[in-house]
Amino acid sequence: MPGQRGSKLQSTLQSRLLHEMREGAFRGAKRLPSENDLAKHLDVSRTQLRDALARLEREGFISRRHGVGTVINRHVLALAVRMDLEVEFLEMVERSGYRPDVVLLSTERLPAEAGAAERLGLEAEEPVLRNVRLVTADGRPAIYCEDYIPLRLVQDPLPATKEMGLPIFHFLREHCGAEPCMDLTEVRAVPADGRAAEVLGLAPGTPLLYMDEVDYDVAGRPILYARQFYVDGIVRHTLMRKKI
Repeated sequence: MPGQRGSKLQSTLQSRLLHEMREGAFRGAKRLPSENDLAKHLDVSRTQLRDALARLEREGFISRRHGVGTVINRHVLALAVRMDLEVEFLEMVERSGYRPDVVLLSTERLPAEAGAAERLGLEAEEPVLRNVRLVTADGRPAIYCEDYIPLRLVQDPLPATKEMGLPIFHFLREHCGAEPCMDLTEVRAVPADGRAAEVLGLAPGTPLLYMDEVDYDVAGRPILYARQFYVDGIVRHTLMRKKI
């Protein structure tokens, strides 16, 4: 679809710009070149470039001021993991300096419990697909995650176990025809208990960072509910906030 192609193009262009600022032609620069020169360097139109620059500015990687130019915010580029930007678990662990791996613990169809049903806008006990994974860092348990997807979204029979261990966004895209546009996430500290404590190998009561996340598609439809438990001392989360 044209909209999806445009979104992927902007994502690719944004990734190229980030690479150029971190490791490429502009790795030592304080500012980016003019739009004309930058568009020529990247072989894109100025319209495409402006859209990508606008997104990078919203995310804090650059600042643009009339008479000053486009300033590269090195302090933002240097951050490994940002809580305000969606990054898949394996990449998150790798950026934190560890060798990542994932263990698929279970995949099952079951009636939605009250919390999941409420967050996904489902009727009580409407069926969901629950996918449970453990992410490790250098072999050490790091993140325990339970994903819930409305079963009515699943278009195909469940794929092989190996594929279910891939990022959940891959499953949503390939088997549900759904693409997350945004998420709302509550963040709080919780004591380890139950299944999370067991899988993470922690004593009950050990502090964990908990994220309660609901992902929405472009139409505002909830398509994923995730419960994520992070062991302290492995992934360091940073939140960027801009003055408005």
